[in-house]
Amino acid sequence: MGLLLAPAAIAQETARLDIGASSLISEKKGWWGRPSLELTLTLSQAVPYRAVIVGDPPRLIVDLKDTDFDELKPSQLFGHDSVPGIRWGDFRQNWSRIVLELPGPYDITSAGQRTLPPQATIRVALDPVDEEDFAPLPSATAALRNLPEPAVLPVPATPPEGLTVMLDPGHGGIDPGAIADGENEAELVLKFAKELKASLEAKGITIGMTRDSDVFVGLEARMTAAREAQADLFLSLHADALPTGQAAGATIYVWTPRADNRAAQQLATRHDRSDLLSGVDLKGKDDQLASVMMDFARTDTQPRSENFASFLTSRLALHGIGLHDRPVQGAAFSVLKSPDIPSVLLELGFITDPHDRANLISPEWRKRMVAVVTEAILGWAQDERARTAHLRQ
Repeated sequence: MGLLLAPAAIAQETARLDIGASSLISEKKGWWGRPSLELTLTLSQAVPYRAVIVGDPPRLIVDLKDTDFDELKPSQLFGHDSVPGIRWGDFRQNWSRIVLELPGPYDITSAGQRTLPPQATIRVALDPVDEEDFAPLPSATAALRNLPEPAVLPVPATPPEGLTVMLDPGHGGIDPGAIADGENEAELVLKFAKELKASLEAKGITIGMTRDSDVFVGLEARMTAAREAQADLFLSLHADALPTGQAAGATIYVWTPRADNRAAQQLATRHDRSDLLSGVDLKGKDDQLASVMMDFARTDTQPRSENFASFLTSRLALHGIGLHDRPVQGAAFSVLKSPDIPSVLLELGFITDPHDRANLISPEWRKRMVAVVTEAILGWAQDERARTAHLRQ
């Protein structure tokens, strides 16, 4: 683990990356094991920067102040294929971020900035470590909360044709959800859902809501509403409570495959068979057959749910939204049971965490979060359209 801040003089102009003089070098020190890595960034001038290792999955994050990547792409960096992935872009106002997905646990062994006017070179060296010695910071957000407030970045303008999204603000009515410091989960997630609805509709997306006021809606009725709307994506919104200090940051949940059999049996028993799968009449079928048919449907929807979770996680990380230490998790939540609709539950944050709670009641934070979720939905929908077109070939 490492966290470094270069006390370089504040740049008067925007620094630019010299891609030809920058690199990611991989060097093996034996016949086996992971290689050592060295990231070299050559800039037009010195800038303040930070470097940190975070986990789940292991990543090196480098934040650069007053730096512009212009039209440069990570694939142009020499040695970019030494790691599973690289991405960069605007992070917060006056800050840019580079994220290197690492091939396993690493630690920063050295980092520094050398200035040779007019250029400056930042080097970050990493060595592999054993899992038991891996000590990442709990999250990038926890380490960098004192950076300037993130700017709202533009969202792709291409609306997917015919896309319908069902937003599901959790709780409501007699069920206020989690409560902390005078705020309740049901009101906070409903406010966010309405703001997200407006953003998505402005992009040409058809939006349904399981509730648009402070009313109670049963869990199964929420899924039924999504099927009736022929939704392409079901997004449930929550802001739960955990004991202080146990959790903070956005968390994304998808259905846990290990719970499929039990959940399928419960659904087959509790519901009218015709309500389980859109377009498939299960009336008169026994429980075993109903379960098998739902499992078969889920072989398509589960990867699509996980794909959306990946899109959402990457956009949240790139735009500096605080993430839980384990940003994507599996769960057997009722609203994720639908075998026929890609479904994801997004914990916007934990209402019991003071920082998260301040975010949830902040119009500026919600606006930024809305923009990021909108961008993730657009990106996922475009990927889905490309996947469908490929399957038809």
